[in-house]
Amino acid sequence: MHNRRKRRLGQLGGGLLLLALLALVLDRLFPLPPAPQYSPLVLAQDGSVLHAYLNPTQKWRMKTELPEITPALQTAIIAKEDRYFRYHLGVNPLALVQAAGRNLLGHGRTTGASTITMQVARLLEPKERTFGNKLLEMLRATQLEAHLSKAEILQLYLNLVPYGSNIEGVKSAALLYFQQPPHYLSLAQTVTLAIIPNRPAGLVLGKHNAQILGERNRWLRYFGQEKLFPTQDIANALLEPLEARRHAAPTLAPHLARRLVQARPGQALIPSTLRPATQAKAEDLARNYVRRLATRGISQAAVLVVNNHTHAVEAYVGSADFGDLGSSGQVDGVRAVRSPGSTLKPLLYGLALDRGLLTPKTVLPDVPTNFQGFRPENFDKKCQGEVTMERALTYSLNIPAVRVLAEVGVDNLTTTLRQAGFRQVGRDAPRLGLSTILGGCGATLEELTGLYSALANGGKYSPLALTSQQISRPSTRLLSPAAAYLLTDILAQRTRPDLPMDAASSRHLPRIAWKTGTSYGRRDAWSIGYNKDYTIGVWVGNFSGQGSPALTGADVASPLLFDLFNALAYNNSNEWFAPPASLDFRLVCAETGLVPGEHCPNQLMDYYLPGASASHRCQHQQEVLLAADGTFSYCRACAPAAGYRRALYPNVLPEVLAYREAQGLPTRRLPPHNPACRLVRGTTADAPEAAPLLAITSPAGHAEYLLDAADQQLLLTCAAGAEVRQVYWYVNDQFVRAAPATERVFFRPPTGEVKISCADDHGRNVDVRVLVRHF
Repeated sequence: MHNRRKRRLGQLGGGLLLLALLALVLDRLFPLPPAPQYSPLVLAQDGSVLHAYLNPTQKWRMKTELPEITPALQTAIIAKEDRYFRYHLGVNPLALVQAAGRNLLGHGRTTGASTITMQVARLLEPKERTFGNKLLEMLRATQLEAHLSKAEILQLYLNLVPYGSNIEGVKSAALLYFQQPPHYLSLAQTVTLAIIPNRPAGLVLGKHNAQILGERNRWLRYFGQEKLFPTQDIANALLEPLEARRHAAPTLAPHLARRLVQARPGQALIPSTLRPATQAKAEDLARNYVRRLATRGISQAAVLVVNNHTHAVEAYVGSADFGDLGSSGQVDGVRAVRSPGSTLKPLLYGLALDRGLLTPKTVLPDVPTNFQGFRPENFDKKCQGEVTMERALTYSLNIPAVRVLAEVGVDNLTTTLRQAGFRQVGRDAPRLGLSTILGGCGATLEELTGLYSALANGGKYSPLALTSQQISRPSTRLLSPAAAYLLTDILAQRTRPDLPMDAASSRHLPRIAWKTGTSYGRRDAWSIGYNKDYTIGVWVGNFSGQGSPALTGADVASPLLFDLFNALAYNNSNEWFAPPASLDFRLVCAETGLVPGEHCPNQLMDYYLPGASASHRCQHQQEVLLAADGTFSYCRACAPAAGYRRALYPNVLPEVLAYREAQGLPTRRLPPHNPACRLVRGTTADAPEAAPLLAITSPAGHAEYLLDAADQQLLLTCAAGAEVRQVYWYVNDQFVRAAPATERVFFRPPTGEVKISCADDHGRNVDVRVLVRHF
């Protein structure tokens, strides 16, 4: 007994060795055929098919993965096609002898005795059915058995079997006829697909259902007799009707599908992060919404839905209708570079918060201002005089934003945007200026949505993931958690002008933080919002770039944003953002938002960032020494021993004072300085060489400067008396900026003769002239 077992093992080992040698010879003489060309399939997060494409030979040949081949499918195929599949080495000698006898003697059904492996060989290399080609099939089958496992051979067979027309493979048939993947099919549907490959032209689902039903039930009864399936399962399958017909291939997320397929040529299965239900709902909402806008000259919209916890994109709508050629529906609005309007303002204010330049209650001038030739205007062409930072952001005011950008620096803003993946900004950075914050740059919906997702994640940016492999990529901190929270707190306010009409009275207004934007010429309308779970970006406009009077972020983009949040995140938790431990409160002057000084009776609470926020004391009122009749003022040097009085005067910026006077608002100007003062214009009656109270120390008067036009700036500094807190710089009589008296200020001068003036907060003024040349 023991010796017999040894002989059998030896024979088996010899057979395997012979097979290996034969495969080696065949590999040299007949290299394996190339792998089949499959239809590219873009898969959703749950593995279902989002979008399918024809393969290069214009066939529907969708790759069936091993987990999709159910035991029922294996059992049915093997029992019907090749019952000894698991035991032979590619060729079944017994079946060959039986087939030869039947064919020669004419007894029974004529058959070729092809194994599943031999059929795979024929499907890989279709040839005319001759005796010689049959021998080649047998050799190729032996070769395949040496290289592939039985599971892989069965998988290859199920991917290649014909189902009529241009449909090949079980997965293609399952999706196109039953709209289900193979592993979701019932036993009756599985057996239906198992019987068609032998007669793909005569048994066409949707045309010959009655014949197919009879054939299916015949095989079901046979499988029942062979005890291959439980009796009850067979009984249920026999009762199941056959209502199959050909359906269109899945076409969800066409823009993302095309993008992923182009990025991965030749890949059969491309997993994405999209959720089918979310994607379908977003597509429907965008399509129906744009239809309602058609009469207003607006033809397109794009939507991006991002999961804030994973940074995965769950819905990607590149246009309202991919098939709408008249409106350029195949353009991908998610990646189209457009003007971002005001959507970058939250990031700018966040950078200013982290640099200690302001806090939410800091008061900013909102008056007509000339920034070295750039004169921004607010969207409504009006000014409010002075506004807090939070109001400037909530109302999306342009002039305060440009002023803050001048303080933060364009380079600092563009560097942060590059870190957040803004490609066009990165390329254009050397040429960008103060208009960047008003939309004077290029950005995409994908980039902007990623930026706002960073705000939802406490200021930490992570690249958006389109595939599962892209999840958990390294993150970059753009803002502190404290700055991100303050921006969220401001953007979640609902008393604001960009609330859509009638939205305030809606019971379904979602709890989100959001920002709108409208590009110059009303060509682009943006609305981007977020809560703890999702960030959703919406763009509405025309791909042609044509503007529309109705095209604003508030009135056109925000309604779609709210619809999306209500539809996609309505049942999500109501958990909201909590202030980080790095934030604290302090009392500030209600007039300026600064730490209260000695003349600040009106105070209120404000957030601030300990260790970052500036602690300058407020001086919105200055104490002035006046003549008894109030006709002129004294400085400390010329004040008499008696006969004067003290008074408080507003200490506001010159441009704010000029705006108030131009608007007819009540103002109080400081009376002229004592004309008998010994220190007028820096000289005295008795000592002509006395030191001036205000002097420009840089640049030097009457000097000539040769500067690099690309990046070289001129330094402004002054020497002022101890009582001077703030000075105001002018170039060619145009206001540049206000600064502490000791601060070094840089600016880009124009070419030619330049007049530089400096005024202090005591009414003194001095100027110099220089000559500037550029190279």
